[in-house]
Amino acid sequence: MLEGWILFSEKQGDLKKSSYAVKRLFEEGEKSGVEIKVYSPDRFDLTVTREDRKSILLDGKPVALPDFILPRMGSMATYFDLAVIRHLERMGVPSFNSSSSVEVVGDKLFSQQILAQGNLPVPKTMLVKFPVNVDLVEKRLGFPIIVKTVYGSQGSGVFLCDSKKQFLNLIQIVEATKGSAHIILQEFIEGSKGRDLRVFTLGGRVIGCVERVAKEGEFKANFSQGGSVKPFALTPEVEWLAVETSRLFNLEIAGIDLLFDGDHFKVCEANSSPGFETIEQVANIDVAKEIYHFIRIRLGKFEKIQKLNNTSVDLDDSCVN
Repeated sequence: MLEGWILFSEKQGDLKKSSYAVKRLFEEGEKSGVEIKVYSPDRFDLTVTREDRKSILLDGKPVALPDFILPRMGSMATYFDLAVIRHLERMGVPSFNSSSSVEVVGDKLFSQQILAQGNLPVPKTMLVKFPVNVDLVEKRLGFPIIVKTVYGSQGSGVFLCDSKKQFLNLIQIVEATKGSAHIILQEFIEGSKGRDLRVFTLGGRVIGCVERVAKEGEFKANFSQGGSVKPFALTPEVEWLAVETSRLFNLEIAGIDLLFDGDHFKVCEANSSPGFETIEQVANIDVAKEIYHFIRIRLGKFEKIQKLNNTSVDLDDSCVN
């Protein structure tokens, strides 16, 4: 039996209430012969030493290392969270996704720079410099405009300013409360107001795609923000954009968000620990099962399990005969 750790910031007793994905991974692990343990990174103590066995402690005690880890902090991963992932990676524990990938996609500006360098279509993006040159913003991006914090997930820290005046009011509040805030501005893609695509990729291939639609009067299409979802027929363009985005960030498990731009699409962002409640329910795909299937192949354990299953079938047949 494989053993995996899910690194998750919530307390284990609250998992079923706080994360559908973690709950499903835990449940499917029992069915797929994978023993899953869920730990918050703050339960670990790290020591840089050549004595690997004692260089990481769980609740103050040495612990046997798992076969793999699944970080589920996403863009909210702290420096300490990333340090724990890095430490385990350097002790030979495979991480799906890697610490470097989690860190890169957690920075919305840096990730946009990488996508642009890779020649992928992205919204025009500016980093806010205080005091803000509003005339320059209007000239380069225009209004309406999207205002985002550099770090954030599930639609948090994202605002739509319909006018120059509204933008000025928001910036003044930011300057008055937290002048050092890291904020980016993005052009508003009119064709994607209140809707976008979430494409789930695994191991360099697309396994599901849904269209998310915001509730009436809102512009955020996130399911966690009250939006609705429906299946979306995959096109070559959508598939290529999602797969190429995952490749650029070296993401083995990813949720890629695409914006509607006329007859084409632009890459909004990538998520390193995407939720998959909508895809499982709407597209009728067992994402948790697919993830374990992929991990077994990556770890070279799938063939052994297949042989074991085949052996058990033969035994059962012989008993019947």
